[in-house]
Amino acid sequence: MNTAPKGLRLHIGIFGRRNVGKSSLLNALMQQQVSIVSVVAGTTTDTVEKACELQPLGPVLFLDTAGIDDEGELGSLRVEKARQAIERTELALLVVEPGGWQQSEEDLLEEFTSRQIPVIVAINKMDAGFREDSWQEMLHAKQQRMVLVSARTGQGLGELRQALLDLVPADFIDSPSIAGDLVGPGELAVLVVPIDKEAPKGRLILPQVQTIRDLLDSDSMCMVVKERELRLALSRLNVPPKLIVTDSQAFLKVAADAPAAVPLTSFSILMARFKGDLARLVEGTMQIEALRAGDRILIAESCTHHPIGEDIGRVKIPRWLTQYTGVKLEFEHQQGHDFPADLSSYSLVVHCGACMGNRRQMLGRMEQCRQAGVPITNYGLTIAYSLGIFARALEPFPDALEQYQKFCGK
Repeated sequence: MNTAPKGLRLHIGIFGRRNVGKSSLLNALMQQQVSIVSVVAGTTTDTVEKACELQPLGPVLFLDTAGIDDEGELGSLRVEKARQAIERTELALLVVEPGGWQQSEEDLLEEFTSRQIPVIVAINKMDAGFREDSWQEMLHAKQQRMVLVSARTGQGLGELRQALLDLVPADFIDSPSIAGDLVGPGELAVLVVPIDKEAPKGRLILPQVQTIRDLLDSDSMCMVVKERELRLALSRLNVPPKLIVTDSQAFLKVAADAPAAVPLTSFSILMARFKGDLARLVEGTMQIEALRAGDRILIAESCTHHPIGEDIGRVKIPRWLTQYTGVKLEFEHQQGHDFPADLSSYSLVVHCGACMGNRRQMLGRMEQCRQAGVPITNYGLTIAYSLGIFARALEPFPDALEQYQKFCGK
């Protein structure tokens, strides 16, 4: 991989009404033509993503959205796409014109505040003249960060960049480790990486790559093997590894070959902790016991990969859940940024590891499930539970294991 994955970049959403200069401001910040601009209102019809470097922070992803005031049937779809972008926004840039504060801006600011998303109000088009308005006084009273800018002349762009750096959320800077804290400096992790059609020639699956990098960043060592080579690899070690991590689809074989004294988990379960809330996902997994015939299960993926052969989300997980419960279940699938607004008809949501999404989006989906009263789990946890090795897969996480044992009455 030559670039940082989107899911590890700070997501900066650019919002506002049509023709306030959102795309022009992004182009000015990037010093290149990233988004098409025009005097015609509504030129941006879908969210434009631009991955770049914002020094000294590093890799970020700008989300240039359609105007929040778009009209008509097609316009309402554009607005919905813009609102979807809020779900993964970690830092918001609300662009307005001098004298242009309306209810749409007020509603956006309120939504950002309710979601605890830091926001910068960028008053654009300052080259056309500036006048102080009552709404600016209101924002001053709220201690809301404001920057006066002009995308056309470049006025205020330096101050805007600094404001973006100042408001980076602390939980993004101090994001949790994937596996390094479980292994430790100078210690060894063995990563079991099956090679199949889901990993085309010359590539590894993203969570595997990210785990390797995280271990290196933590001054840990790692050995990478295929599932058939694990037993031989372990026999050649003088000291047992601190951790074995496997692709969830090889869980049973790896569990059989891994010494009981060595903690074992999967890449997907590591991602459950890294991108979401492991304790809440474990709690959701336990609700598999409550599934009944005819229950609807939502399989949600944050990427849009093309299913190949025995796809994990479309074939294997439905099969394993059906075998475990012994009843006929109904399965539905959603991909990418699509996620149902109404979850009330589902009895369980099974989410992927979210390697292509960011932590904000995953936590937002978990909160949506909580509000709807629908349990949510993820691929790795579901597979481990269905195959009867749940406690084994949770051994590296004492708090989560204790939670499961209490559920079982142990």
